[in-house]
Amino acid sequence: QVQVVESGGGLVQAGGSLRLSCTASGRTFSSYSTMGWYRQGPGKQREFVAQITSGGRTNYADSVKGRFTISRDNTYNTVYLQMNSLKPEDTAVYYCAATYSRLYWGQGTQVTVSS
Repeated sequence: QVQVVESGGGLVQAGGSLRLSCTASGRTFSSYSTMGWYRQGPGKQREFVAQITSGGRTNYADSVKGRFTISRDNTYNTVYLQMNSLKPEDTAVYYCAATYSRLYWGQGTQVTVSS
């Protein structure tokens, strides 16, 4: 049974930083081919933010390139999303997803950026 849990959301002023964490259990962490972050803003559809493969290759949405960094620590079964230079439009529920044959989603964590 794969379980994905996010943490680290909160309220921050524009220009500030937050770091989100995500743990995935149920499988050997390195066996998840990708770990990804997605977000869903108010009244919007869920969108891709960033992902990292088991080999460490990363990919980012254009809207967050240069501001967000995804990293993965297989020792601690955790993937991180470091978010810098946050903007009000980054306000959303952020979801972590682990890929093992299919996507397994976490429950989400709220990030609110005030102007």
